[in-house]
Amino acid sequence: MQITLLKSKLHHANVTHSELEYEGSCAIDGALLAAANIHEYEQIQIYNLANGERFTTYAIRAEDNSGVISVNGAAAHKASPGDRIIICTYATLSQQEAAIYKPTLVYLDSENRIKDTRNAIPVQVA
Repeated sequence: MQITLLKSKLHHANVTHSELEYEGSCAIDGALLAAANIHEYEQIQIYNLANGERFTTYAIRAEDNSGVISVNGAAAHKASPGDRIIICTYATLSQQEAAIYKPTLVYLDSENRIKDTRNAIPVQVA
């Protein structure tokens, strides 16, 4: 049996640009792509904390260390500059792989700089 798990996450990214007439996708600072183990052209899920939108697109590289998070093309209707978003990727693993797998979790500040990295989400308490 195969199971789909969270592969990586950029948590609380700040949208810096929204380009309707761009070819499409989401441009992400190249250094953040590397830190989160997100490949250029990889499918990503974006969850917008400002308006509740959840949508699928793909990652493209923005200039390294630029802080750019640009939501482009049709997706530009779903996120605006200043919105906080969560960008996730997923992987399909075997049960054996899933038993030992740990995701790459990258937490960002308001300038899209890395403030923390982890490989587990703390247990939520009541």
